[in-house]
Amino acid sequence: MATRRQAREEALRALFQRDFTGEVDPEERPRDPYALELLRGVEAHQAEIDRLIEERAEGWRLERLHSVDRNLLRLAIYELLHGPADVPPEVAIDEAVELAKKYGTERSPAFINAILDRIYKDKLEALARRLEEAAEAAQAPTEEEEGEKKEEARKEPSE
Repeated sequence: MATRRQAREEALRALFQRDFTGEVDPEERPRDPYALELLRGVEAHQAEIDRLIEERAEGWRLERLHSVDRNLLRLAIYELLHGPADVPPEVAIDEAVELAKKYGTERSPAFINAILDRIYKDKLEALARRLEEAAEAAQAPTEEEEGEKKEEARKEPSE
């Protein structure tokens, strides 16, 4: 079994190949379970992932991005949003930046880092909003409690 970094590289190669040929050659398909999980995950969530890339890559259409950058972003965004819980977001981002240094252009690491950082911060903000809403909902009286209060108010003698 490969390390997770090797699995990410294997999945990146498959995504890169798919970008050029439209499919992954069955002989070249990743064999590592984690690489396969990443590839399948990107494929399953690609529409959502590509939409996020286009929203965050201001001034860049998806098809205009360097193929390595585009596929590294797909891989890392899948890990950030849908990947295994035991992969800390910082690790997913760092691994993508390291792969960008190895396979991308001179500007790839900073570009990859900036987009992934925005997506991660957006995820944290959304989580914080959901937690606040849940806390508010937990503090708000239920319909049953409201009904009991109204009933008690009716029973109290008027002064």
